[in-house]
Amino acid sequence: MKKCIPLSVPNLKGNELEYVTKAVEDEWVSSGGPYITAFEKGITEYVGAQGAVACQSGTAGLHLAMIVSGIGAGDEVIVPALTFIATVNPVKYTGAEPIFMDCDDSLCMDMSKVEQFCAEGCKFNGEKLINNRTEKQVKAIVVVHLFGNIADMDKLMEIADKYNLIVIEDSTEALGSYVTKGKYTGKFAGTIGKIGVYSFNGNKILTTGGGGMIVSDDEAILRRARHLSTQAKSDELYYIHDEIGYNYRMTNLQAALGLAQLEQLENFIKTKKENYYLYKERISKIPGLSILNFKDENRTNFWFYSLKCEEEYVLNRDEIIQYLSSKGIQSRPIWGLISEQKGYLNNQAYKIEKAKYYLKHIVNIPCSSNLTKEDVLYVVECLTNPELK
Repeated sequence: MKKCIPLSVPNLKGNELEYVTKAVEDEWVSSGGPYITAFEKGITEYVGAQGAVACQSGTAGLHLAMIVSGIGAGDEVIVPALTFIATVNPVKYTGAEPIFMDCDDSLCMDMSKVEQFCAEGCKFNGEKLINNRTEKQVKAIVVVHLFGNIADMDKLMEIADKYNLIVIEDSTEALGSYVTKGKYTGKFAGTIGKIGVYSFNGNKILTTGGGGMIVSDDEAILRRARHLSTQAKSDELYYIHDEIGYNYRMTNLQAALGLAQLEQLENFIKTKKENYYLYKERISKIPGLSILNFKDENRTNFWFYSLKCEEEYVLNRDEIIQYLSSKGIQSRPIWGLISEQKGYLNNQAYKIEKAKYYLKHIVNIPCSSNLTKEDVLYVVECLTNPELK
């Protein structure tokens, strides 16, 4: 029988069935119920935030984050070119426009280029940062902690404070990652900027099948996000709505799953860390291949592993993906750059260089928290001795 090793799948070996069954038996299956409250409380306590609002998806969370931050038509938002498109689409949902920024060698946003853009590509009047090219206000930065790596938040918050920019943390891939060196030591990804957003999609380190969570230390932000996520209903009995709202609430069934997953999160991270270092040690012996480092100044969640292929290796990126597939191993390239997608060709892209390089040289390889040591060694074996056609 052909071996099958998926890229990233859920690990449902805890209390998931018990909690979901209880929700069904109690007939609390929709967008209300005790598991939602418990899951919000659990995330709040785990990351050390003031509060949390469960929502339908990470994308919904980012959309709400932008609305409650006052981002709208006529504004501009700095975003990474290298990310999943769900980071950037909510900018357009609000009527604002993105400005694309390059990555550094961690694949996270390059803060030196952010700083250069703000200083040389804009003018600051003491209150607003104005883009020289468009004459529009640059109001916010959406930073992505890519694959569990935390971006350089010391530098970003310094830039944001200097230019009066709102910081929204797309932490959809980084639940469990926290800073271990610098000004924000001990702070979890998602709790440093004004608002943080997590995702619980099926491939994330913690899953509810679908779903997301907003965290913040600002009670007013949390109240408004919760209000908007429930159709902005100001009177439950008479169905009075005081503004345009959204059907963005998480279901009790999803929250039941999430609560059980949260109980296992640290064990998931432990397993992913062990597999990462096993991959890294074995692949370092293959000429032309390496595993990208996670930053030493973070305790990362080791969500996704990035295999870097150089010209020295016998296969290129696409050939590696095809070859591994023939061996029953699922892999993928990183996302096509958002600045090169059809809906964003007219948006400003600032000195995108490294992102283009890494796009051609990175392959994501299996990283599930239920991946076995034998699975890792099989992937390494296939990469060590590729069978060429």
